[in-house]
Amino acid sequence: MQSKGAIKLFAIILALVCLYQLSFTLVTRGVEADAREYANNDPIKEKEYLDSIGPKGVYNIGVKDYTYRECKEREINLGLDLKGGMNVTMEVSVVDLVRSMAGQNVEDPTFKKSIDRALDLQRSSNKDFVTLFGQAFVEVDPNASLAAVFANIENQDKIKFNSTNDQVLKVLKEESDAAISRSFNILRTRIDKFGVTQPNIQQLGSGRILVELPGVKEPDRVRKLLQGTAKLEFWETYTFGEVAPGLVAVNSMLAKESKKDSLAGNIILSNDSTATPDSSLSANDTTAVADSSKVSLVDKMGKDSTAAKDTAGGKTFEEFARENPLFAVLFPSDGQVRTQEEKNIVDKQCVIGYALIKDTAKVNRILERDDVKAALPKNLRLLWTVKPRSAETQSLELIGIKSSGRDGKAPLDGAAISDARQDFGQFNSKPEISMRMNPEGAKVWKRLTGENIGKSVAIVLDDYVYSFPTVQGEIAGGSSSITGNFEINEAKDLANILKAGKLPAPARIVEEAVVGPSLGAEAINNGLLSFLVALSIVFIFMAFYYSKAGIIADITLVCNMFFIMGVLASLGAVLTLPGIAGIVLIIALSVDANILIFERVREELRLGKGLRLAIADGYKHAFSSIIDSNVTTLLLGIILYSFGSGPVQGFATTLIIGILCSLFSAIFISRLMFEYLLDKNKEIPFWTNATKDPYKNINLPFVENRKKYYIISSLVIAAGIASIGMKGFNFGVDFDGGRTFVVQFDKATSTQEIRESLATPFGEAPDVKTFGTDNRYKITTDYLIEENTAEAQAAVTKALYEGLKGQFAGMDQTKFQEVKIINSQKVGPTVADDIKSSALLAIFFGCVLMFLYILARFKKWQYGLGATVALLHDVLLILSIFSIFNGILPFTLEINQDFIAALLTVMGYSMTDTVVVFDRIREYLGIHPNSDKKLVINNALNSTLSRTMNTSLATFFVLLAIFIFGGDVIRGFIFALLVGILVGTYSSLCIASPIVIDFDKKDKK
Repeated sequence: MQSKGAIKLFAIILALVCLYQLSFTLVTRGVEADAREYANNDPIKEKEYLDSIGPKGVYNIGVKDYTYRECKEREINLGLDLKGGMNVTMEVSVVDLVRSMAGQNVEDPTFKKSIDRALDLQRSSNKDFVTLFGQAFVEVDPNASLAAVFANIENQDKIKFNSTNDQVLKVLKEESDAAISRSFNILRTRIDKFGVTQPNIQQLGSGRILVELPGVKEPDRVRKLLQGTAKLEFWETYTFGEVAPGLVAVNSMLAKESKKDSLAGNIILSNDSTATPDSSLSANDTTAVADSSKVSLVDKMGKDSTAAKDTAGGKTFEEFARENPLFAVLFPSDGQVRTQEEKNIVDKQCVIGYALIKDTAKVNRILERDDVKAALPKNLRLLWTVKPRSAETQSLELIGIKSSGRDGKAPLDGAAISDARQDFGQFNSKPEISMRMNPEGAKVWKRLTGENIGKSVAIVLDDYVYSFPTVQGEIAGGSSSITGNFEINEAKDLANILKAGKLPAPARIVEEAVVGPSLGAEAINNGLLSFLVALSIVFIFMAFYYSKAGIIADITLVCNMFFIMGVLASLGAVLTLPGIAGIVLIIALSVDANILIFERVREELRLGKGLRLAIADGYKHAFSSIIDSNVTTLLLGIILYSFGSGPVQGFATTLIIGILCSLFSAIFISRLMFEYLLDKNKEIPFWTNATKDPYKNINLPFVENRKKYYIISSLVIAAGIASIGMKGFNFGVDFDGGRTFVVQFDKATSTQEIRESLATPFGEAPDVKTFGTDNRYKITTDYLIEENTAEAQAAVTKALYEGLKGQFAGMDQTKFQEVKIINSQKVGPTVADDIKSSALLAIFFGCVLMFLYILARFKKWQYGLGATVALLHDVLLILSIFSIFNGILPFTLEINQDFIAALLTVMGYSMTDTVVVFDRIREYLGIHPNSDKKLVINNALNSTLSRTMNTSLATFFVLLAIFIFGGDVIRGFIFALLVGILVGTYSSLCIASPIVIDFDKKDKK
């Protein structure tokens, strides 16, 4: 074996990297176990425990002490269907869009009353906002004209002064529909760039968009990503020196008020719009802050307020707060200034002050008072920074924004951005964002920076300041960088936000929850148990059939699984149910590679070769088949990843990673173990007495019976087509849509119990997921989904109540309020049309690529045709079986996203089987070029029986165990895989190879 040392070194490095990546998962599991023990089943306490330990070090590896949050970012991710994730319902604010289209007429009394009335109507109506606004406008003033409100410069191409109300409403409806559609596309783009595998995003109607993100660990980051694109602006800023006199005046006013009322907190938190500043209030009044500069930032920001002392006068913080109500919660920027030089520097900065995060609401209430606004510059806006200044103080900076435009709009907004990316500083290597603007934006940016040299320009996103860099000089050309106190992930998020553009209308989260796994906790546990049982059966089978060599194969399989999980963790990939399907296929490929090698070694040993030479020749002769089978499947995975999305992409990711790990393990890891044992002069038996020659005397007439196989397959497919025509398919909610209820119970129950209770009234068991806390569950059914009437909705609700009665035995059955419907809605298909199309394109191009590869590899188009026809044959047979047996078998046979994953798994397995058979046919035809081709091919097919049957049996054992013990939720999915394994094995022997014979013209001559 050549380069043994290099292979050993690479294997060691790979193992260490995988161990390092997987160790974070073990650490987080340990911390979360401690949290559960501490909380004693109290989810609030558990969350508080994890939040408190988030920034603390929990994993010290010497060079770095990783915090719990950092470990969570590096742990292996489970998808929404396995672990859960974040479920968010977002609402595109059409009302803000309508207001923006009104322009300067937004303050029109009739318009404002109509908006308020429409918002009231929306609470009890399912109609869209534009329709409700039109109704409200007529109610407020039947003689008013909408054109008088909306006919402005921005709308001049769409709305004229003589346009009727119906024409204006039509334009508003078109604009709102376009805004919702664009918002949907932008959100989908950003979710894809966020790196989440298999996201679910769909329009729910009424301007609402549902987003489900599996494996999300930081909800705050997701909230910023989804909502933070509503409004990106670039603002000029005020300096502290310009704003400080007004703040001093406000503090003085509040201090005088506090003397009149001992309950200073009540005065501070009030919002009395009728109050007016004291007549003695002036910009030069500085008496109120005589002692404020003596209070240290450490005292105010780092200690409990009741214990903090005034370092100069010995006052308690409570005494200081009574004398300085504003500066007790908002620490001024010059609070630590000691010299005039320091003051001059602070006066030129745009940071007005600092406040603890918990105090920002108090500061906001103070600044919202009309009398406070009157004491400050008229065009001043005060906005908080998006993140704390440091983890220790947990304080935010307050930035002074200068609204100098006549219309109050920012000089520049997100529409000017043409490109953005995360980068690193040229000199300090800190994360930053490189930004490029379009020509129009570049002109404004040049003017804005030219007029503010030496001052700060604030980068504001959704009314939070992300950065406020100081302008060093005029920036021409439109290319610049945004710097600030960014972490890499934050810089990437902001770059993605800038690059994707701004939302056409604000999108806000109106509903949010943690979604439980669709499999259910019980199904997950059963699935893992059955998976371990299945692997144990494979281990026993390999050891029994191949003796000591089989044990080496088992060790190789363990190494392969270890490498796969480690690489998934290191890449931050998400493991989903389709991903598990990919792992099942990888198990088959890994075992198949070892079986190919072992069967070749057994053939060499039967020829009388020595053990070392037989092993070397076995690896040599099996290498071609292993490469061909894995490369074809790898190409299929790449095509699926490129064209697919959702479950298709999740499957492809795991498949690609698994193939590469499987190749390395089967070819090199197992070979290293054999070499080690051979160097130690150890005996390595490749069979037992019972398994030495089980297929020796078998000679099945595959070629002779090929027409019978054609007839059998044709009959099954014809029956399937007839069944599809009469019965159709049982499409899941993923494809057909369905009704979703969020239900809250007064007592705890399980998803399986709810599913069983609703099976009878709904006709079949619905999909049930845990929905956050407080005993809430999300129930999705396709019961009466084709009917859009109110009566159908009432019938579904009644069926829901009837089914859930059993969950409350002993209660008054006439009081259905024990079951609270938190939300009720009818959902459209989860998989969008473009996702379906991309999946079909992926399968199509996958078949084309398989044909071309096999044509190039085997030099005959007949081989490519045989493999492609076999793939289509397998797909049609599985679809036929799912239609024929739908409603007959005691479990659901749904056509859904999981079924797509199963279908792709079968395609990969079938292709692997077919290529191995073709490789043996090519070898036999090369050895016997002048013999009867049909006889040679038939002998080649029989010679692969040991490999084909052993691989199929090993894979079948894995799936059968999961089918029996995995629970009802995944039974239909596993059934598709079981059928696919049988169909794939059958097609590789009985369909693909005979097609090669029948289309070979030379043979016919």
